[in-house]
Amino acid sequence: MKILVCISKTPDTTAKIDFKNGNTQFDENGVQWIINPFDEWYALVRAIELKEKDASTVLHLVTVGGPDADPVIRKALALGGDEAIRINTTNLDDSYYVASQIAEVAKSGGYDLILTGKETIDYNGSAIGGMVAELLDMPFISLGTKLELNGDSAVVSREIEGGEEVNEVALPVVISAAKGMAEARIPNMRGIMAARTKPLKVVEPVAVDALTSISSFELPPAKAGVKMINPEDMAELVRLLHEEAKVI
Repeated sequence: MKILVCISKTPDTTAKIDFKNGNTQFDENGVQWIINPFDEWYALVRAIELKEKDASTVLHLVTVGGPDADPVIRKALALGGDEAIRINTTNLDDSYYVASQIAEVAKSGGYDLILTGKETIDYNGSAIGGMVAELLDMPFISLGTKLELNGDSAVVSREIEGGEEVNEVALPVVISAAKGMAEARIPNMRGIMAARTKPLKVVEPVAVDALTSISSFELPPAKAGVKMINPEDMAELVRLLHEEAKVI
């Protein structure tokens, strides 16, 4: 069994968000980077659990990014990956471009299972998994909450409106992982020390034309202060809800 887990770096949730160059680029100055939580907590940890059940399993990690992504991928190795691959490009604005780079690496890897988080917490695109599957001509199951392997097939549960859906699919397959797939782990000292010597292969990107570009970013408006209304003055409350909040 060979598993590939897609890892993305994202800003820490406490990072100050700002933009530059006419609001067309994210300002990375002073930003603390972390592993995208959906990639780490669900996709990676479930892959590690599968490897723990079968010691012959090979677990590779792949990320798309520049040298500043190395600490993030090293942390992922510390959790339990065997080897990491970094595709050396900073062009991360277009999902098709990123998916194409991952698919190119996956083509030569002979992977039985490719896992991604359901989305990244910065762009929330949820697009990479499906695109990678299409580029590799593999089946794709999104938002998996449970995953078990049964010989040459995978059994995947998904939460749906009013219940749960269970899918069985032949390997190889691409799956995006959501809450419930696994429980978060913390790297131990042994894993941290071992990660320093685990292979981190850097490859150059393939030539792919991006299909989209970012025109601009915009921050949400600042929250207004709280207005206190006399509970006896219902007319004023109705006026504010109608004229200012515009909810009635």
